[in-house]
Amino acid sequence: MSQPTVAVIGAGWAGCATAVELARTGAQVTLYEAARVPGGRARRINYQGNTLDNGQHILLGAYRDTLQLMRTVGLQPSQLLMRLPLQMRYPISENGMDLLALRLPAPLHLALGVLRAKGLSLADKLSIARFASAARWMGWQLNRDCPVSELLERFEQTDRLIKLMWRPLCIAALNTPPERASAKVFLAVLRDSLGASRAASDMLLPRANLSALFPDAAIAWLQKHGGKVMLGTRVSAINAGDGYWKINTEQRIDHSQHIVISTSAAHAQTLLLEIDDALADTLNFEYEAITTCYLQYAPTVHLPAPMLALIDDPDSQRWGQFVFDRGQLDHKQSGLLAVVISASGTATESGAQALEQSVAQQLANDLQMPELATPLWGKAITEKRATFACVPDLQRPRHATAHRGLWLAGDYTESEYPATIEGAVRSGMKVAAAIRAKARAEAKAKAK
Repeated sequence: MSQPTVAVIGAGWAGCATAVELARTGAQVTLYEAARVPGGRARRINYQGNTLDNGQHILLGAYRDTLQLMRTVGLQPSQLLMRLPLQMRYPISENGMDLLALRLPAPLHLALGVLRAKGLSLADKLSIARFASAARWMGWQLNRDCPVSELLERFEQTDRLIKLMWRPLCIAALNTPPERASAKVFLAVLRDSLGASRAASDMLLPRANLSALFPDAAIAWLQKHGGKVMLGTRVSAINAGDGYWKINTEQRIDHSQHIVISTSAAHAQTLLLEIDDALADTLNFEYEAITTCYLQYAPTVHLPAPMLALIDDPDSQRWGQFVFDRGQLDHKQSGLLAVVISASGTATESGAQALEQSVAQQLANDLQMPELATPLWGKAITEKRATFACVPDLQRPRHATAHRGLWLAGDYTESEYPATIEGAVRSGMKVAAAIRAKARAEAKAKAK
């Protein structure tokens, strides 16, 4: 059977996953990327000689496809990721809470963790138990989608628990406030965290920059295994030919049997406008921003834990939701704190410098460390279209299109997951499997 030729446009996590999976089974793959650095919306950047990420990320032990692909391209996840038990820990438990899952089989790991949690009343703990029990009984599914806030009200969750646990988890996972976020998708995330096995529910914090976590190695692996990689090459247009597709770049015109558009949804829409207006219209998403505020202190500064939750209050200019001690993840970044602000559109309105100052003051107050109010330097990085707004009953496009040989891969495609690294990787692997199946079916039909 002759192997298909495939052009993959976009070297983000979905594109790299697609390309590796296809090349692994013998397809002739060419990977195009407009930027010089792979990774898409989860990549490294350089700031004044410092290697930062365009956003601090958390992975889960349940990200089986991401972890497997890392191994495929020769990486060891255990060396690149710090594994922590599922947790929601605030700097001061009296003001917040301190919940830490135990190293026990599920569901005991969470049940005993909740029982031993500090900062929660008996009513709060019973509220968690009631929610988890009902969700398991429902199979973590809903017949009718609704906002997360409605789901929480239905299961009589306490105000304190919503403030300290459900709201921050919802915003972190779906990048959408609970008043607007999809309960169906939220339950899918909770199924793979609160409702999963102990190992699957673990939190995985990157020790390396996001490009080094997979995309860099994927590029090297592709080149070693016969794939073509064209970084710094923007695809300006695609056109259908007679049984093939034309890929137009500034440097050349290439031809391929299949095209996988694995850019962001906004860039995919631009490429599709000249081909199929109706398909392009399916990518009219509402977007949410994510901001990561990096604050550099003296190397001696460190947090009580690698990751802590923060109580945000926009009315009081308290924007931070989680803070990460990068020095505990990578000793070369000692004294560097990364504060994540999901759904950050409002937070960025006053400008980057004002936001950095507000976040630094928030850390100084919350951690009772006055020195945190005056960092050596700060850098707020905002990804304006970080994710689609994950609202109820959102229609997301399928991977296959009505055009022969044209496919879509990305975290925005049809899935039960929100816009996450694992969602992007699974999308790419599904497209690769579909292209392989298509090639086998065509070869079988030709043989007859």
